[in-house]
Amino acid sequence: MIAAGNPAVDNAARPLTGGRRFSLSWLGAAPFFAYVGLFLLLPTAIIVIGSFRTLDGSVTLSNFSGIAKPFMARAFTNSLGVSVVSAVGGAVLGAILAYAVVTGNPDGLLRRSIMSASGVLAQFGGVALAFAFIATIGTTGFVYVFLKSHGLDIYGNTVWFYDPPGITLIYLYFQIPLMVLVFLPALDGIRPQWREATESLGGSTWHYWRYVAGPLLAPAFLGCTLLLFANAFSAYATLSALLTNGSNYVPLQIQALLTGETQQSQPGLAQALAVTMVMIVVVVMSLYTMLQRRTSKWLR
Repeated sequence: MIAAGNPAVDNAARPLTGGRRFSLSWLGAAPFFAYVGLFLLLPTAIIVIGSFRTLDGSVTLSNFSGIAKPFMARAFTNSLGVSVVSAVGGAVLGAILAYAVVTGNPDGLLRRSIMSASGVLAQFGGVALAFAFIATIGTTGFVYVFLKSHGLDIYGNTVWFYDPPGITLIYLYFQIPLMVLVFLPALDGIRPQWREATESLGGSTWHYWRYVAGPLLAPAFLGCTLLLFANAFSAYATLSALLTNGSNYVPLQIQALLTGETQQSQPGLAQALAVTMVMIVVVVMSLYTMLQRRTSKWLR
């Protein structure tokens, strides 16, 4: 009679599987990878290939040299300027609002209301946002007409609403809620015991923010600011609904080069502009990922 529990006997009795079994757990992520490949990687590859081709299909680098034209430089300057200012302004104001939320009751009505509103407003853009601002503070908006009827002209001799200051103001409408959403988890990671420890050692509020909370939140704040920059730099729908195709912003220049008349249509240059934008966004998002990893290391 063979004794049970003998390893040699158990291994001999176990059926051979022919090696490691093939895992099917990846099938759950297959729709996601298909979506990324179809709507992200494939269009990017088409744009990259098209940026090196002319209308007759020959290979060229002249499309990228066209970016150095003066009107293209102005377009990049305007896009980068609006993106930087709206990102920094949205980050500062959003961080203040997020801190006001996190200091309250975590299960209170105020926090739930602000988080719900931020989730909606962060995705509010395009034609609806442009129309809302035009109807409110545009040259025919009810707020502007009301103020002007009472002797207050907010524009004066310059209608800045359609210039970079006005575009920045419109972008802040969705930049601030986005900052609240992405920065609040970092604020939640700050433990109250750290402030109590600072006070027990004789430190003031300045010492707490200068030596404890500030250094811990700095990577998260910078990372969220980079995210806001990428969000503003790649925005198209609001600009397209608010301004004409000839406006000096990179997304609108791409639109003009693709939809212009036959003599003005330059798809190769438009794709070169798109590749440049993709490269800038990739660099920014790579820095954002690095900062988020550092933040999660200290605030987990």
